[in-house]
Amino acid sequence: MLNVTDLTKTYASTEGPVDVLRAVSLGVTGGESVALTGESGSGKSTLLHLIGGLDRPDSGEIRFFGEEITALGDAARARLRRDRVGLVFQQFNLVPSLTVSQNIALQARLARRADAGWIAELTDRLGLTGLEARYPEQLSGGQQQRVAIGRTLANRPGLILADEPTGNLDEDTGDAVLALMLELAETTGAALIMATHSQRLARRFARRIHIRRGRLEAA
Repeated sequence: MLNVTDLTKTYASTEGPVDVLRAVSLGVTGGESVALTGESGSGKSTLLHLIGGLDRPDSGEIRFFGEEITALGDAARARLRRDRVGLVFQQFNLVPSLTVSQNIALQARLARRADAGWIAELTDRLGLTGLEARYPEQLSGGQQQRVAIGRTLANRPGLILADEPTGNLDEDTGDAVLALMLELAETTGAALIMATHSQRLARRFARRIHIRRGRLEAA
């Protein structure tokens, strides 16, 4: 489903160029869960951003269901994120003026794939039933992250990219959120790639990959 080949990314710094990713190659199949570990600055977030089309590599290729997304323009990559790739970040990025139900349905409506039955099922499985009319400021951190996950899954993406999604949550809430993400990804057949500092959380994934100095290693 996802094939990353020889991906390289360099950023400028006051001390000269910094090689964040060095000839990274990775393949992920549909329904697979992959934990991406590594120290801060190792390249985890950069790799997720490149796969999600939020940035461009200096060299290398990313193919998603056979389509080379590195060759797409900004508008085409935005459509890819809207329609086929779900993004979950440490910051919830909810729209403060929208209710829980409106935030969950937002992505699917933009993609013109809103399914009322599936959104209702997601809301229930996310433990948000009864909170549909609340606004983000009226929710706990764990509840806001559940809304963000619901928004991501509402249009059934083929690939979910999660960058430290439990980083702002306490351990128990983070564990519950991760369990839910793994369960819902399996239910929808989506592949899940999650960046995390936690080896404890990483052990719950089918496959673990470590990034060290911009290169991938088996964890």
